[in-house]
Amino acid sequence: MNTPHQAPLAERCRPRHLSDLIGQEHLVGEKGIIRKAIESGSVPSMIFWGPPGVGKTTIANIIANSIKVPFYNLSAISAGVKELREVIDKARMQSGCILFIDEIHRFNKTQQDALLAAVEKGIIRLIGATTENPSFEVNSALLSRCQVYTLKALTEQHLMQLLQQAMEKDAMFKSKKVHLQETKALFNIAGGDARKLLNLFELVVESLPGDEVSLSDAQVMEIAQQRVAIYDKSGEQHYDIISAFIKSLRGSDPNAAVYYLARMIEGGEDVKFIARRMLILASEDIGNANPTALVIATNTFQAVQFIGYPEAEIVLSQCATYLASSPKSNASYMAIKIAKGIVRETGDLPVPMHLRNAPTKLMKNEGYGKGYQYAHDYEANFVHQEYLPDAIKNTKLYEPGANARENELRTRLKALWKDKYGY
Repeated sequence: MNTPHQAPLAERCRPRHLSDLIGQEHLVGEKGIIRKAIESGSVPSMIFWGPPGVGKTTIANIIANSIKVPFYNLSAISAGVKELREVIDKARMQSGCILFIDEIHRFNKTQQDALLAAVEKGIIRLIGATTENPSFEVNSALLSRCQVYTLKALTEQHLMQLLQQAMEKDAMFKSKKVHLQETKALFNIAGGDARKLLNLFELVVESLPGDEVSLSDAQVMEIAQQRVAIYDKSGEQHYDIISAFIKSLRGSDPNAAVYYLARMIEGGEDVKFIARRMLILASEDIGNANPTALVIATNTFQAVQFIGYPEAEIVLSQCATYLASSPKSNASYMAIKIAKGIVRETGDLPVPMHLRNAPTKLMKNEGYGKGYQYAHDYEANFVHQEYLPDAIKNTKLYEPGANARENELRTRLKALWKDKYGY
């Protein structure tokens, strides 16, 4: 059945076959695991994790169309246990179905548990879609019965292909000649989101008079600023607002941070999503400049789960203003990034013999653990010995930040290690 012209462009252009899908080549390309599953007819329960507008719903529809089984679509925002049980009952009578659940991370434990037995028994094949890390938001029992596939943001090349496809195949665009004079603004606003791109494209083209139009970045920005919604928790400006919130916290502006927090609260954003982002920031952007920040962010994450809205907004505001006002350091974040780079470059370097575990007599005879000096046996609980592999000894990975607390750490490390690490 053809999609009606009145539907948004993103829906009218939704691919019906893998051959029409743009992006996600690692999953649906010639050697992609999802393509192989469809071709074999053996499609497991799975969860698609990725940013909005990259094809999660589309791939689910293509799977259902390809293997010819009943297909049901629920949104975790509006569906409850009752709707789930109705689908499961239908699936029993139809010898199975595919159930697609959008925003599955918004299901609570009771709703996820209602799915579990049906998935275990093969009554339904679940396809869940989430913009959140499923390891945090999907319970472990359900997660263990699903394959998790990560979908990637679309590149500018993909976005250009989408625009060209729309102009070539959509009825409205066939009747109106469009020249893409500039595309930077379209791509910047879309941010790798196909749905956002196509709907904005349609909005801009419809706003310009005449049967032949040329799109410039200035026109796109003017129309977008007039017409694009302030906040849409389903994805349209979800990432823009949380990005502004995090950058305001990082930039030590509690006023801007609370403003963007209010935008999210008014938009009905998930309290756990907000709290988890602050928990990450407390370590990534504050770290040892103020270790208490991590304690407060952890307690905030726990507290908002207990109390929910509206009272949770007070806790979120307290945490946000504290984090924004705190001294900042990304030293710990940079240290692990540098360390991972060295590991990738040098591979599995041998652990120094004196640091190796020696649980057996044979290993002790081989020299495992020989010469290790137990720090607590020495003055100030410190002894000067080598801990890094020989190939990278004396390599400094942690550079304390320029703040009061980490300056104290730098002074201590310099006193302990002298000139070894250059503190």
